[in-house]
Amino acid sequence: MGFHTPVSCISYDVSMKNWNRRDFLGISAAAVAGVAVSPESYAATGSANSQDFSFLFITDCHLQPELDAVQGCHQAFRHARTIPADFVIQGGDHVFDALGVPRERATSLMDLYTKTEQDLGLKVHHAIGNHDCFGVYPVSGVSPSDPLYGKKYFQNHFGELFYSFDHRGVHFIVLDSIGITADRAYEGRVDQAQLTWLAADLKAVAIAKPIIVITHIPLVTAFEAYEPAPAMPPLHHGLSVANAYEVLPLFEGHDVLGVLQGHIHINETVTWHGIPYITSGAVSGNWWRGIRMGTPEGFTVVSISGGKLTTRYETYGFRSIAPANT
Repeated sequence: MGFHTPVSCISYDVSMKNWNRRDFLGISAAAVAGVAVSPESYAATGSANSQDFSFLFITDCHLQPELDAVQGCHQAFRHARTIPADFVIQGGDHVFDALGVPRERATSLMDLYTKTEQDLGLKVHHAIGNHDCFGVYPVSGVSPSDPLYGKKYFQNHFGELFYSFDHRGVHFIVLDSIGITADRAYEGRVDQAQLTWLAADLKAVAIAKPIIVITHIPLVTAFEAYEPAPAMPPLHHGLSVANAYEVLPLFEGHDVLGVLQGHIHINETVTWHGIPYITSGAVSGNWWRGIRMGTPEGFTVVSISGGKLTTRYETYGFRSIAPANT
């Protein structure tokens, strides 16, 4: 028996949450032509270019020896293994935390994560998260000349920072949304070299081919509407990608089924220009301290059927040892 339960999920433009990008372009053209299109007939016109399959989007594990995080990850991954899926996409923040710790701690965290991930028993594709960057904070005592400094720590364990792959007729694009700043902090950013690569990658994809994009820090989110503004504005743009306005236009004219996001540990869907930007709750919930703004510990099951993307949030029964919402 699974632990799939109703959870708090914030969704905008929900009438379009299961419509793919090709559908949106089709209904827009029909509207311009003055043709009436009902949601029912519209939803039945999905792309036939992909096969049906499911995969798991597992993000923000924040694995650490403290707070029963190891037990929690074991529990989550073993539950995930019971769900039929072709593969896993890990959406970033594998460990907590490589940003501000010495090499010995960072190495032990990644060793622990690598061992724990074996519970999944599936092929795993990895996206980099901010906490997967080594020694960036000066408090770590790490020099920028260290061979594992910054993103090299992630690359040493998982490979490329951004890349694409195809599966059963769907084109997947995994982005690096982490910008390391000159003052040794981070922000949400897709750099120029990656923008150039992304434009070329999308240009090489057939217009009718469905696409799914993965990013750790959200490209589109309404998160700042859910909490009061901080008394002291942050120095860096860390909740979302600061230059999303340069990324989003690249998706125009393509059949983007959805963009999967992590980082903020809540369930949320915001639809922009017909594309659902789906933010998943975290395996770690509120950083292993209970429920995060109504979203418990869990991960997202993604299904592709008839050229459409649907999701459900899967909880796994973890009980925090720390007070909730602290």
